[in-house]
Amino acid sequence: MLNFTLRQLQVFEKVASHLNYSRAAEELYLSQPAVSMQIKQLEGNIGLPLFEQMGKKIFLTEAGRELFHYSRNIAQQLAEMESVFDEMKGLGRGKLTLSVVNTANYFTPRLLAEFCRRHPNINVILQVANRDAVLKQLADNSTDLAIMGQPPDGLDISAEPFMDNPLVVIAAPGHPLARLKRVKFAQLAQETFLSREQGSGTRSAMERIFAEHHIQPRISMEMETNEAIKQAVQAGMGLGILSLHSIELELETKRLAIVNVENFPLMRHWFVAHRSNKRLSSAALAFKAFLLTNADT
Repeated sequence: MLNFTLRQLQVFEKVASHLNYSRAAEELYLSQPAVSMQIKQLEGNIGLPLFEQMGKKIFLTEAGRELFHYSRNIAQQLAEMESVFDEMKGLGRGKLTLSVVNTANYFTPRLLAEFCRRHPNINVILQVANRDAVLKQLADNSTDLAIMGQPPDGLDISAEPFMDNPLVVIAAPGHPLARLKRVKFAQLAQETFLSREQGSGTRSAMERIFAEHHIQPRISMEMETNEAIKQAVQAGMGLGILSLHSIELELETKRLAIVNVENFPLMRHWFVAHRSNKRLSSAALAFKAFLLTNADT
């Protein structure tokens, strides 16, 4: 029979998440020797090594990977239990873990600021990552809610649209196409594009509309951030396709211009998503309701 404490499991989860004893110790407000001792005791209770060291790095063993899977589920269940008890006590507080794709971080802080003003006792943990990482967080049940573009197929995800997400073609202000009142889509076939990486929602939308017009986009460079694309477009390296939400400052300061291409803006939506079978806390339910009723106001 396994015999270990919840504290040991909590310490293990932090070390396994970071694969780093020092970072785990910082988050848990423990010394590194204390963390090492807890892991050693846990390995002794289980009877298997949970980590292996190669050089200066540590990795999960097969047993460690199995325990990490269960420990995350246990931690989530405990967090939900704590939230339920807080609600029963009428404490009016809670915790919300929110994951957002990089582009959504241009407007999410504004929404969170208003939500936190209305609910000052809710503690919010904001995780910003690319689409693949956010999908993994949903799959791992390590986040309450996620904000993203088109929800994925194949995952048991519940998603509702809460705000428009127009995609536009951008150029340096001096680019010849930026001076035209109207640009036919076929003219883009001769242009060089700077694009987000494969798997990005923006990249997928870009590829779909080019395919609809039977044109292969000339992508000269792939970049993992909107900021990198904006800088490159400003430098005259090519055109880009980005969410209008991500370029508001550059349009105000006239560092970028929108190219008035037919069939654009390409209208998409932002979605709030969560696992379909997840029991949402009152904090998560409150933020979801806030998005659905206030995001476009």
